[in-house]
Amino acid sequence: MEIQVSKAICDLIPGFSVGIIQYKDIQVGESPQMLKGRLQLFQESIYFDLLEKNITDLEGIKEWRAIFKTTGKDPNRYRHSAEALYRRIAKQNYLQSIHSAIDLNNFFSLEYQIPIGVYDSDKLVGDVTITIGEENEEYTGLNGRTNNLARLLISADEKGPFGSPFVDSERTAVTENTTNALQIVYLRPSSSPESMQKMTESLMNMFIQIHGGSGTYKILGC
Repeated sequence: MEIQVSKAICDLIPGFSVGIIQYKDIQVGESPQMLKGRLQLFQESIYFDLLEKNITDLEGIKEWRAIFKTTGKDPNRYRHSAEALYRRIAKQNYLQSIHSAIDLNNFFSLEYQIPIGVYDSDKLVGDVTITIGEENEEYTGLNGRTNNLARLLISADEKGPFGSPFVDSERTAVTENTTNALQIVYLRPSSSPESMQKMTESLMNMFIQIHGGSGTYKILGC
């Protein structure tokens, strides 16, 4: 599977970068107690921090809001997935455990204030392009709604769009039957190359520690 970032994104966001992690022979299931406990404690810590801070002042949240604005999406109407998680926590609507892959995704997304997508590789067809959605593109998202993808950052395979830092599609969702997965880490353009690499590698290592199997990663950018 070849993965590339489109010229359309690079023209708008010259520092755009994503971490790409591909996993083989993993086992997804109930999260270990260690992950459940860390996720719960971290959410409680974030909640108390947000009593004294505005979510939109947090550096990672702010940077990804600016990216949405640059591509032509109103960040007040279309909130990237990391901001949506923070807003839930601010209302004490804490995230409940779903399964090990989603829980780990959420933990790292909260820690680094960035969107992260994870997809079942066996549900993908052909090569993947990260680009900007067209007016007529849409999919049924994990939010249970039909989502128009115009001017959103999207990931698409030969069958069409399947992922976005706004909300991912049902079509390529990871389940407890998933054995091969693709993770897309929407890094902050302001981050140094070294920190991008370190963060992506630490996510991959923790994912493999929990799920077994093997993984490879790379940083793709403009």
